[in-house]
Amino acid sequence: MFALFVTAKIKAGHRAEFIEATMGDAVGSNNDEPGCLQFDVHADPNDENTVYLYEVYENRDAWETAHRAAPHYTKWRETVSPWFDGDPTRVELNPIFTKDKGQI
Repeated sequence: MFALFVTAKIKAGHRAEFIEATMGDAVGSNNDEPGCLQFDVHADPNDENTVYLYEVYENRDAWETAHRAAPHYTKWRETVSPWFDGDPTRVELNPIFTKDKGQI
């Protein structure tokens, strides 16, 4: 199993359209990628222009190859890139326990 926690800072005035585009990527990831086990979108309660993504995949290849080649990801990346306020940060995680799998 492989997971990511992504922090994206969004330029002021682009939050609503960023969220809309990101929801498209999240729905596509959850519905169309067999290797995607979870893709959640969260808002920072103290900064409306900060969005967090929590993604869980069967393995690293499901993220690196399948997710990044998916049409919904390509569309998302092309759409939202101009709205990033700096590069998103990514923390890679090795899950120890998940709701669906228990202890790994």
